[in-house]
Amino acid sequence: MKKGLLAGLLVASVFVCIGCQQDGAIRDFAPSGGGPLLRHVVLFGFKEGTSPQDIRRIEEAFAALPSRIPQIHDFEWGTDVSVENLAQGYTHCFLVTFKAEADRAVYLPHRAHQDFVKVLEPHLDKVLVVDYWTHR
Repeated sequence: MKKGLLAGLLVASVFVCIGCQQDGAIRDFAPSGGGPLLRHVVLFGFKEGTSPQDIRRIEEAFAALPSRIPQIHDFEWGTDVSVENLAQGYTHCFLVTFKAEADRAVYLPHRAHQDFVKVLEPHLDKVLVVDYWTHR
């Protein structure tokens, strides 16, 4: 119960940030110049029995997307190393950054992204995706 509540609060806080206020007014976070960036956070949990080789192939395929999709502004990824034991079976986190919603709109149906999904799907147990605009 406690873990579910904490995970729910975390997800809710991310969604609240999407409509954050600055100077008392809700802002459109469409970036201009050095403005906010659109983050696309993807968490994966793999099916039991997925081999380390298959997981490595998935990691490499995802990491290859920035070289194939120019709309990706930045990319990073890693595996869970938290000591809090709240990962709920998610082992991998990928962070794809875009400068604009139009860039994400190109990325999602892009052939390279769809080819990656085909590599991933047979091994995927669960996925969580959260998109948000950065602000400081």
